[in-house]
Amino acid sequence: MIDDSKWWTGDLNREALGNAWAVPAGPIGIYDTTLRDGEQTAGVALGPEAKLEIARALDRLGVDRIEAGFPRVSTEDTEATRAIVAAGLSAEIWGFGRAVREDVDALLELGLRATIIESPVSDRKLNALGMTRETLCERVTDAITHAVSGGMRVCFFGVDGSRADMRFLEDVYHRAVDAGATEIAVVDTVGALNTEAVSLLVGRVRGWLGAEIPIHWHGHNDFGLATSASIAAVHAGASWIHATVNGMGERAGNAVIGEVAMALEALYGISTRIDPSCVRDVSELVQERCGYALDPWKPISGRDIFTRESGGVVSQFDDPSAIEPYPAELVGTQLRAVLGKKSGLKSIGVKAAELGLAVDDTRWPALLAEVKRLGMERHGLVNDDEFRSLVESGVGAG
Repeated sequence: MIDDSKWWTGDLNREALGNAWAVPAGPIGIYDTTLRDGEQTAGVALGPEAKLEIARALDRLGVDRIEAGFPRVSTEDTEATRAIVAAGLSAEIWGFGRAVREDVDALLELGLRATIIESPVSDRKLNALGMTRETLCERVTDAITHAVSGGMRVCFFGVDGSRADMRFLEDVYHRAVDAGATEIAVVDTVGALNTEAVSLLVGRVRGWLGAEIPIHWHGHNDFGLATSASIAAVHAGASWIHATVNGMGERAGNAVIGEVAMALEALYGISTRIDPSCVRDVSELVQERCGYALDPWKPISGRDIFTRESGGVVSQFDDPSAIEPYPAELVGTQLRAVLGKKSGLKSIGVKAAELGLAVDDTRWPALLAEVKRLGMERHGLVNDDEFRSLVESGVGAG
């Protein structure tokens, strides 16, 4: 657990939760699927070297389980999985395969000892694939039995379970467990559930299977609820949350590792093993390797979430707890000021000190006026070199 003094979130969260604060006691396991579901982001194609580099970073981050990939997709995925398995990481390395023996064999050949076995379970999916319910059940049972006989631990992953017929979903889960699956994933493939429905579904599955079977939650962000859905799943009995770096994944993506971990700990008193000081570095690495950039205001990892232009906010820099829910240093960055139209007098002093410039406060009004003029003229910021030039040119010196 992170020291409570690092959270500047007030008292209402504990008051609202009452006896539910810090329940479960944690830590909740983080199951990373960046290298599989995350790579399904349109346009992303990671080679074996990049996947191994990201896996090492995920290990440093504190991820409990890393889904190395889907080997039957390509020879590159096979090579990447082999390299990750051989890397000696602290995290458990998991595979991913469909409910067919060939997928299981590919995983076994790579030395994997744990895997997701997935199959569609909703009638929408089955109809689209031309598959009957009974055929599906036969495939699931056969694939899981085959994997277990090969010495693998299996989590059954029912694709589109959130839109399945509940009686059939219960039947499939029981068949999977009877075949040897020791864990079950509850899956909201298209992000279609509100948080109350997540609680209902996970709680229902917990009731079907009993307390001995660990439950995973895998949800998507189509309505912007992936983080809150993950938290609802935890409170309903899920012990593993599937997430990705930066929320990568199909369509609107998955839950974000950093957001889930920080929200659980700061707002609910539930710990994970994620090291928040590594979150932004891992985020930047994945952006670079995958060729995209986050919105600068993205929670936890956004470039500018600890950057302030407003003069009223900069005037409170001496007490960061007045303007932030947690210190910038917790996630490996620093609070900083930028100059522009919205700057105030204190902004001039803060920026001058940051740049090591000796600027008497009698000069601040004239410098501020020039900063505002430039900011409004270009509809943007005044960069550090420009501010240094204003100071050196004698603006406000009399």
